Amino acid sequence: MDSAALETVQAWLREAPQIAVLTGAGVSAESGVPTFRDAQTGYWAQFRPEDMATEEGFRAQPALVWRWYQHRRQLLQGVQPNAAHLALADYAQQHPGRLTLITQNVDGLHQRAGSADVLCLHGDLMEDRFLDLPRPCCHPDTVEAGDPPHCPRCGNLLRPGVVWFGEALPLATLEAAQRAARRCALMLVVGTAGAVYPAAGLAHLARDAGARVVIVNPHASELDPVAHAVLRGTAAQLLPLLLAPESMLPQSVGGPSGA
Repeated sequence: MDSAALETVQAWLREAPQIAVLTGAGVSAESGVPTFRDAQTGYWAQFRPEDMATEEGFRAQPALVWRWYQHRRQLLQGVQPNAAHLALADYAQQHPGRLTLITQNVDGLHQRAGSADVLCLHGDLMEDRFLDLPRPCCHPDTVEAGDPPHCPRCGNLLRPGVVWFGEALPLATLEAAQRAARRCALMLVVGTAGAVYPAAGLAHLARDAGARVVIVNPHASELDPVAHAVLRGTAAQLLPLLLAPESMLPQSVGGPSGA
């Protein structure tokens, strides 16, 4: 495989008036971000993921689950965006209005790299929200400290702003992602196994609407059959090449398989 394959996808990118990018855990793994289950080491290895990531688990043991998410937040300290995050942010800044970034990741690395208006399908690990429907007395800036913090008047608990097992994706975010999938001429699906829906369904939606779909992944994914091209390589390796000016493309690099 040679540079002609990447040049083909680069040409598709240049031709596309609207581009959608769907990213998954593989993008952040290159920065050293542990997956949900990989983070369960040491003391936390004794707990089931379901106990740490459901509303029922939180209501049963709010202090324990809150401390687990504080642990995960601490794991992100010192983690930096990698070349893939930076390439996407730079491209969006150089081509205003053309790229919509949709992510399944909750680590905020896309935002820290400089990407604006990221559609976070599964929420944001660094943000909190109230567990129950907020009353007029509930204000995040007046919560009482604790594990977890809570409204001092009604006791409403803060919880991590992520989507737990069994919860629906934020409707407005999902609808915006679906609109981007329908209107794009090219969708890049980067670093995701394509096994989690409705996120994976965005690739099908884009293809059904007439867009080209390109997979960027070092491993086979469940979305490979949907793709017009499959680029075997990591996001940090390939996105800077795909999104760079044509003159920066090297003479010999990995390319796609599939059609």
